[in-house]
Amino acid sequence: MQVNRRSFLMGSAGVAAGLAFGAGSSVPAFAEDVKLRAMWWGSNDRAKRTLDVAKLYESKNAGVSIVGESLSGDGYWTKLSTQMAGRAIADVFQLEPGTISDYSKRGACLALDEFVPSTLKVDSFGKDMLKLTTVDGKLYGVGLGLNSFALFFDQTAFEKAGIPVPTADLTWDEYAKLAVELTKAGGKDNYWGGPYGARYAYVFDAWLRQRGKSLYADGKLGFNVDDATAWFTYWEDLRKKGGTVAADVQTLDQNTIDTNCLALGKSAMGMAYSNQLVGYQLISKNKLAITLLPREKKGGPSGHYYRPALIWSIGGTTKNGEAASKFIDFFVNDVEAGKILGVERGVPMSPTVREAILPHLNPTEQDTVKYVNLLKDQVGEYKAPAPLGSTQFDQRVFRPIADELAFERTTPAEAAARLLEEGKATIKG
Repeated sequence: MQVNRRSFLMGSAGVAAGLAFGAGSSVPAFAEDVKLRAMWWGSNDRAKRTLDVAKLYESKNAGVSIVGESLSGDGYWTKLSTQMAGRAIADVFQLEPGTISDYSKRGACLALDEFVPSTLKVDSFGKDMLKLTTVDGKLYGVGLGLNSFALFFDQTAFEKAGIPVPTADLTWDEYAKLAVELTKAGGKDNYWGGPYGARYAYVFDAWLRQRGKSLYADGKLGFNVDDATAWFTYWEDLRKKGGTVAADVQTLDQNTIDTNCLALGKSAMGMAYSNQLVGYQLISKNKLAITLLPREKKGGPSGHYYRPALIWSIGGTTKNGEAASKFIDFFVNDVEAGKILGVERGVPMSPTVREAILPHLNPTEQDTVKYVNLLKDQVGEYKAPAPLGSTQFDQRVFRPIADELAFERTTPAEAAARLLEEGKATIKG
């Protein structure tokens, strides 16, 4: 079946009629056939993997059909908001660490505690892993894989330029010099060393953690105007030296792989989440590599922490909570499903699945596992869930202000003052 990035029916053409649950199912047979709606964002590769797992699940669970919708960029959040307003949220939908607190507090998510461990067998993940998707003492999602932030780079471009590749202890000052050198070495128009990272809130979070602060603290902004001014000044200085893509290129980035400047072939470096290396490599003609984000100083804190790459949550309005939780359990614990998914959504939380898939991973997938292992002695403590309003802060405050700065419509000091003022009005604790 052809996969598109909008809406499709998972499974064979005849699944809409449904069948009964098989006798071997761990869940009692339902009185009626069950149709689950699933929704996520991501690349075509993610859509295909999800589709294949859903088809596998349907083949093992008669009576269940899964209708999936894959969206890209900000369209996903618009669709989710529409569903929330109409009290018709998908049975299973995708979140990530920066949004689970926000949406669970707004009633979008069903608490999953009643399904643990009877249906959701997640004990092997470890208690700390469940903390990553626990808000106000209740479990609102299941992590689909482990990851962290990362610096991606075009290894081929570095080799052609004769410039040493970035290392795990790269400082921000060294990164800036690298970015400018790469732009000069590129020798062509519309190609730069790296992104205009001022608009990446998660990179700002790592920057702050390297300095003993964080993006959020105790349900509020965890930084002050001086911190924000320093952040914006760094990126503006680098842009003016030629080390970042132009503003019109950076604003194309809709937080999706295919709109990122590295994936577009506009830069030699990019900043993203480690599990996304698989998707980036699929659309890049050159060999990509991965390392830690730059840090403030040699030997200083990395600012990194482990996080669930992505999360399955169950819609707060669902009438099929048990069936939805059973599908999620299959997604994260079934070895065959794990082999299909690989590490595109992060290194599997389940130790059993992780061990089973390792021999089947391609070199790029193996690189993401090695990266997560590399972070073992570099990560800080687990981060508290983001406060209510954090999604709006990222999408409607942080990114737009950074974009205005890149277009020289404001100054670093003015941008910082606005970030604090509008941020405080947006974050609800």
